[in-house]
Amino acid sequence: MIETPFFKAVALLALLGGCAEMTGGMRGGPAGAPASDRPAPPEEIAAIVAAPPPPAAARTADQFDTVTDEQRQAARAGPSATEARLGETVASLGDPTESGLWMKTPLVDTQRPGRIEYPATGESAVVELRPLEATGGGSQVSLAAMRLLGAPLTDLPTLVVYAE
Repeated sequence: MIETPFFKAVALLALLGGCAEMTGGMRGGPAGAPASDRPAPPEEIAAIVAAPPPPAAARTADQFDTVTDEQRQAARAGPSATEARLGETVASLGDPTESGLWMKTPLVDTQRPGRIEYPATGESAVVELRPLEATGGGSQVSLAAMRLLGAPLTDLPTLVVYAE
């Protein structure tokens, strides 16, 4: 595989462009439920992880990532004394039309606050953990969370997952 910045940029644009063409049924998460049918994030993290949907004409990572600078700063919180390590997971970029800071993972069976860490950069992010029924154990991470972690959007990084 060619590992040049140009190739990665072209691959990312193709990926994001294809995702932008998805129908509304794909945007709502599990079983095609609209985002409005998904439970709201817990109050203690809602201001950090929730973001408005991207504009319909979004085509670039910056346009799809609607998380504010204030949210990014708040999401950089370090470990808490009450969190527990759930495990490691290989992650891929989730649907970029689903805004906010989240991870869909088989490591949880209910929606809950959490934190993910990317050991390669030492960065971590407060996220909303959402259950993902999947075999094989892989997870999906929001565009905003991947960018906050400094994880390459076209790679499959191994992340460490924590929850309260």
